[in-house]
Amino acid sequence: MKILVATDAWHPQVNGVVRTLGHTAREAAAMGATIEFLAPGEFRTLPMPSYPEIRLALTGPGAVERKLDKIAPDAIHIATEGPIGHAMRRVCIRRGLPFTTSFHTLFPDYLAERLPLPERWTREATWAWLRRFHGAGAAVMAATPTLAAELSSRGFKNVKLWPRGVDAELFRPREKSMIDLPRPIFLTVGRLAVEKNVEAFLALDLPGTKLVVGDGPARAGLARQYPKAVFLGTKQGEALAEIYAAADAFVFPSLTDTFGLVLLEALASGVPVAAFPAAAPRDVIGEAPVGRLDDDLQRACLEALECSREECRAFALKMTWEESARIFLDHVAQANQVVRTRRIWLKRRRRTPKPDNDAVNGVASEFVLTEQNARASSSARSRTR
Repeated sequence: MKILVATDAWHPQVNGVVRTLGHTAREAAAMGATIEFLAPGEFRTLPMPSYPEIRLALTGPGAVERKLDKIAPDAIHIATEGPIGHAMRRVCIRRGLPFTTSFHTLFPDYLAERLPLPERWTREATWAWLRRFHGAGAAVMAATPTLAAELSSRGFKNVKLWPRGVDAELFRPREKSMIDLPRPIFLTVGRLAVEKNVEAFLALDLPGTKLVVGDGPARAGLARQYPKAVFLGTKQGEALAEIYAAADAFVFPSLTDTFGLVLLEALASGVPVAAFPAAAPRDVIGEAPVGRLDDDLQRACLEALECSREECRAFALKMTWEESARIFLDHVAQANQVVRTRRIWLKRRRRTPKPDNDAVNGVASEFVLTEQNARASSSARSRTR
């Protein structure tokens, strides 16, 4: 099976959507499926306002349709609601092609943080837009049970659970001595933007060192405001894995993330988590003794230091990208099969001629006459005997 994924989030962006799609494609290949991407690199782009590191594609349905014809996939998945996602959605609807979508970002919460408007306006309007966008697809995939339940409660149809995984070979326990900073080291990793709530972590009174990995529009302001924190910028691969393993606790201050792959990366590295009891950490960690969830983030950070690093690692090993990719492929295949089966049924129904009343009446009359003759013949035989 060849799947075309239309996404506005792709390299060189560094975020959970890009990592999820990349891991899914690699694991899918080992299962005999091919995933190709229609991403911003295929088109002219411009920087997104307030997020210059994110490039928005300058494209429309025509250009997307030509790419679609060239790739000729067996199935289509729309991963994002940006220009590429919208263009692919329009092409699919016009052509009558089935497609699936995935829900990665709580845009209503993000916009409520950024726009100087009443929350009920930004939230309700954005939820209505998202419901319409995803409603045209055969299924919408959500990363956690909490998110899936919220989407269903807001009128989204055919919501499917698509859990995430972790690269446990890359993110693993290592020597902690590679970072020479005062301990304990409290680490956070992610995009530095207002919706990530990083300031809630940096403002805490904690011993040791606050270590920040990531970049974004809020970095310069946060670095000025919190000069004692150490900002390392964006890190990937081995460099990122070494930093995870050197930390004593991982702090996740976000209140709006839908999953948080960084949680699993930290746990696979043997690092316990401290977070608010928000949806993402509740879904990922739950009641497991691998971190502390508390409305008092300072208390959560200090108590997380007491968690077993071995238990953190063992917990993360249960969540693999192989299983995540298998579930994704199953959802795509099932959604396309359901749509095709429904279309075949409708075609057959349209082709079946409606019964002609005269013909029906004729058949019925002939049946009655036959029955009457049979009964008369049976009576004659009885009298003869």
